[in-house]
Amino acid sequence: MPRLADYRPDHLLTALPLLVAGLLIARMGQLNEFFQSLFNVLPTLLLLLGGAFCVVYGRQRELSLLVVVYLGYFLLDTQTDYFREHGQVRADAALVFHLCSLLLPLFYGLYGAWRERSHLVQDMVARAAVLLAVGGTCLALARRFPQGLQAWLAEVHWPLWHGQWMSLIQLAYPLFLIAGVLLAVQYLRQPRPLHATLLLGLVGLLWMLPNTFILPHALQVISSLVMLMLVAAVVHEAYQMAYRDELTGLPGRRVLNDRLQRLGRNYVIAMADVDHFKKFNDTHGHDVGDEVLKLVASRLRRIGGGGKAYRYGGEEFTLVFPGKSLDECRPHLEAVREAVEHYPLQLRDRQQRPKNDKEGRQRRKASGAGSVSVTISIGVAEREAHQRNAEEVIRSADKALYAAKRAGRNCVVAQGENRRGAVRVKAEAD
Repeated sequence: MPRLADYRPDHLLTALPLLVAGLLIARMGQLNEFFQSLFNVLPTLLLLLGGAFCVVYGRQRELSLLVVVYLGYFLLDTQTDYFREHGQVRADAALVFHLCSLLLPLFYGLYGAWRERSHLVQDMVARAAVLLAVGGTCLALARRFPQGLQAWLAEVHWPLWHGQWMSLIQLAYPLFLIAGVLLAVQYLRQPRPLHATLLLGLVGLLWMLPNTFILPHALQVISSLVMLMLVAAVVHEAYQMAYRDELTGLPGRRVLNDRLQRLGRNYVIAMADVDHFKKFNDTHGHDVGDEVLKLVASRLRRIGGGGKAYRYGGEEFTLVFPGKSLDECRPHLEAVREAVEHYPLQLRDRQQRPKNDKEGRQRRKASGAGSVSVTISIGVAEREAHQRNAEEVIRSADKALYAAKRAGRNCVVAQGENRRGAVRVKAEAD
């Protein structure tokens, strides 16, 4: 199961503001001509541009969701346009609305929980086949038995579960509930911005349908913003894949390079390396090696003194202290080194994982043969006047890191310190 820290507020960073903005705009009685024209073309524009983006990056699930929301928008928009022009609803308006209320949560929940597991073309063919089979069956029944189908959909099938607040057909609410449970479980099992967005998008659709013929802009605004939320979630995840290390959760090399370009004249850079990391992998396996990296990253993330930790690559990490001096940063580096050293890593299989943090602390206090000690070596360098860029400072920190390794590891060495000085500093720290 994911840890509590995996459920981050930034998963809602793009979706929640868009949904709130959509609800506020949809409640407005009048929109100026510009925004009214914008929301009339925005669903089609998002389907074309967002769909092309999904195809390029192989995001079949998001593409199918865009198509489903757009089809629901198109069918209902045809009905609302007729109502505005003629002052009355079409003869088939109730049947179309009931079918949309039924099929929209069905396909949204199905495609939202249907993850990509095959080739792009095969997956899209399978999704299209399901859509055509169910949609074609409903269309055939609507043409052959329109009155009977409409009566069956509008019927109250479970009187004990019917409430006066229900603005949709009764059958729609169980489908919304099932879709919500599926998407909520999916997010709990794998916290991702997309999974959080899918859940919020379902809430938007549940609010939109009863207000389609009540609020003049509810359909266009909510459909547009739900589709925009899906596209924004794809972009958000693409950004995280490119700029955030998936294993440790720390910012990656690209973020570090961008940050180095914006440092001022005074700063400190430290390079941290896990001691004997290859030995962990060779002795205990790569799973334990991954746990070691996660442990070190979790300690480095808490570095004080205004420092920021990055995954440099492999078992190396970089810490950046903008606007600081070497003397100001050294106590914080020593503190994080000691935090890693004094945190025994328990070796256990997944069935023996602690149920909570309290049990985990109790096990760590009773560390024995089932635990390993992890240490790190740190080389640190302060920018000097003759150094023209941050790459030169990193090279100085690397040289200090090699000196820390030669000094016996598990110590902090600053630029210019020799082997004897490093040993002396380590002894003082201990």
